[in-house]
Amino acid sequence: MIKKRVVIVGGGAAGFFAAANLDEEKYSVRILEQNKDVLQKVKISGGGRCNVTQACFDPQELVGFYPRGHKELRSVFHQFQPGDTMAWFEARGVPLKIERDNRVFPESNSSQSITDALQKAVADKGFEVLTKTVVSEIIHHEERYTVKTGNGNFEADYLIYTTGSAPKSVKILENLDHSTVPAVPSLFTFNVKDELINPLPGTSFPMAEVSIPKLKTEESGPMLITHWGLSGPAILKISAWKARELFDLNYKFDVVVNFIAMSADDAVERLVEFKEVHPKKTVGQAKVFEVTNRFWLQLLHVCKIDANKQVSQLSKKEVRAIAENLCRRRLTVSGKSTNKDEFVTAGGVKLKEIDFKTMESKLLPNFYIAGEVLDIDAVTGGFNFQACWSEAWLIAQALNEKT
Repeated sequence: MIKKRVVIVGGGAAGFFAAANLDEEKYSVRILEQNKDVLQKVKISGGGRCNVTQACFDPQELVGFYPRGHKELRSVFHQFQPGDTMAWFEARGVPLKIERDNRVFPESNSSQSITDALQKAVADKGFEVLTKTVVSEIIHHEERYTVKTGNGNFEADYLIYTTGSAPKSVKILENLDHSTVPAVPSLFTFNVKDELINPLPGTSFPMAEVSIPKLKTEESGPMLITHWGLSGPAILKISAWKARELFDLNYKFDVVVNFIAMSADDAVERLVEFKEVHPKKTVGQAKVFEVTNRFWLQLLHVCKIDANKQVSQLSKKEVRAIAENLCRRRLTVSGKSTNKDEFVTAGGVKLKEIDFKTMESKLLPNFYIAGEVLDIDAVTGGFNFQACWSEAWLIAQALNEKT
């Protein structure tokens, strides 16, 4: 039997997973990667540990973590979900673990385990991986394709496009008559200059609430003070859900932060109770709320309260000032910061142009698209990778079922 030729443009998570699941008896496969290394995002994900997926096994619940693409992914996740991803890697000798926040990592705590498994699966099938191969153009001839690169041209009976969101990659699809939504950053941190937080990089809060009054939106979760402002899941979630609106604001807006996820009135009540029970404690040593001592002392400084005076000496006005700054501190955001290696965007190919039963283009026969080049993105926690694994698996199944 003459094998059909598959060219996969993009050597990332989706491209490798599609190849790893293709039938080598039916197909000869080439993966074309423009960089010198493949699977670069996989390598650096989760601080080099690789956050493979999220232990959320109900597709209906899972799609709630995708600001864009949640409707389309519902059927995709019914076919291949995080449990299937975990089983796939474990069957290939990569034991995984579920951490307390439901993120899934290899037991080795090294992304090398994941990249090795993917590369071995592709190599065992005899498929070819070409790095430093930049695609300049794709030409469509009826049901076949010519892929032009600086290293020569490649003919394909089937083309799988998994490039990520680089503008040049998107432009190639636009030249093939696909419509796209302009890409904007998602999953970024907030640049803030404020006397309450700037002296305290590294300080974390187990449960905070963050709202953007102008956009009438709020998120909650762990939060972290960084050298440039605010980060952590609460910030990343709100940046993902409001990626386009924040882009339109040029990343200049106010946020209201509740550092302890408690109403100001409840905070006042707790302080008053503490005063009654521990009147002789100094304010600086009062452990009233779940915040670090450094943050508490900085809060007192901002409120102009002497840390050495006794709790019983706190006035009603001072108690209210503490509660307001803890629970309703308004901060001005002056920009964003993004880890360029883990850069995630909102935008890409319009989803109405994709058949989500197979991930095949509705405009181009035998042309399949997956990964971040689509207008799909998720909050942090392994969700973006899961979309890649699921979409790529669907492509491989669709091709394997062809006669």
